[in-house]
Amino acid sequence: MTIRVDTMRRIDHLIGVPLCLLLTPLVFLYDKIRNLFFVVPAQPKKILFIELSEMGSAIIVDPAMRETIKRGAEIFFLIFKNNAASLSLLQTVPEERILTIDASGLFTLIKSTLSVLFKIHRLNIDTVIDLELFSRFTALLTGCSGASRRVGYYIFHGEGLWRGKLLTHEVHYNPHLHISRNFMALVHAAFANESEIPFSKVAFSDDLFKLAQAKVSLEQLETVTRKLEQLAQAAGINHLGINHPNQQIILVNPNASDLLPQRRWAPERFSELITKLASRWPEALIYITGSKDELAYAEKVKEMALTTRVINFAGQVSFSELPALYTLSDVMVTNDSGPGHFSAVTPLPTVVLFGPETPALYGSLGNSIPIFAGLACSPCVSAGNHRKTPCSNNVCMQAISVEQVLSAIEKQLSKQQITDHPSKV
Repeated sequence: MTIRVDTMRRIDHLIGVPLCLLLTPLVFLYDKIRNLFFVVPAQPKKILFIELSEMGSAIIVDPAMRETIKRGAEIFFLIFKNNAASLSLLQTVPEERILTIDASGLFTLIKSTLSVLFKIHRLNIDTVIDLELFSRFTALLTGCSGASRRVGYYIFHGEGLWRGKLLTHEVHYNPHLHISRNFMALVHAAFANESEIPFSKVAFSDDLFKLAQAKVSLEQLETVTRKLEQLAQAAGINHLGINHPNQQIILVNPNASDLLPQRRWAPERFSELITKLASRWPEALIYITGSKDELAYAEKVKEMALTTRVINFAGQVSFSELPALYTLSDVMVTNDSGPGHFSAVTPLPTVVLFGPETPALYGSLGNSIPIFAGLACSPCVSAGNHRKTPCSNNVCMQAISVEQVLSAIEKQLSKQQITDHPSKV
């Protein structure tokens, strides 16, 4: 069983802080001794990105990784083993350069961490970019990496987020900029020829943040089409055919990860939305998506919906087949979670519901309409509280009405053209 998020937060604080304190003078001495005998490369050659816990971040950081490649560096990525599939959507990082840590238990966490540190040294990584927002665990990994350049967010005059003096390039995390731009600031710092306090004093062009699109094979489209049609036929639903240009496919993703359950719109709201979608577009096929673990949750939403044109599609496609599913579909509505970012590597229009977090910082880089109530207490999670909120009553999500979401979906569908779906031409 995977270690619980709250347990990891407690370990990060109770053990991480003293370890950062102990490691700081050791890393300082190591740097001094190394600089006496070795010349630090003028520019990074091998860069390791560290982002362990958020699957969606593997998509948001992609523009920064592609910028790194443009500058001539070889890139590697370190991520928790159960999140590694997210890197396969765009394949920016070759599979053999993806390093993983197994967080399925405390013993495996320790063992795989020691193993990955050995690999980092063996690979002669010269630069580490810590993408995490003030995690002591990733700070320790960065400090122990042996890299001559260690780039990450530093607290400067702030309080409560101290994680040692383990960085060579200390970057100001800007809570007023989208996280993709904060990631790009880390890359800029890694390649900077002159020191700045703080990094990075630069403005970025919007063109840098256009996402690459996933490559979808004809075989994948055919496989997913077959799965969609088989379940529709098994449910006795009449349809024109998945590839028919007039057949609308609407995806509904009702769940969100356990990392922040407050992001969930109520299942009964999703059920009401599905009922109204079926009434508004009576010929549309409505599929509830999710992982295999979310099958029961999706079934609950399906059972409460007052329509027979909805299909529980949770767990029916592999992660690598998601781009094909999104390419075949016309619109998706989802909580603020991974699918909102995964779909951004396809033309799929989305409607994403935000509450504890804000689209200004974590909005999809794709064709998306965010809905955000903007309560006085929201967003209530940030880098400053390690994305943990005391809230047990997510009024910010409850304030989003079915009519608002329905209107946004209608707007997205009205913009749709047949040419957006090459599989339907």
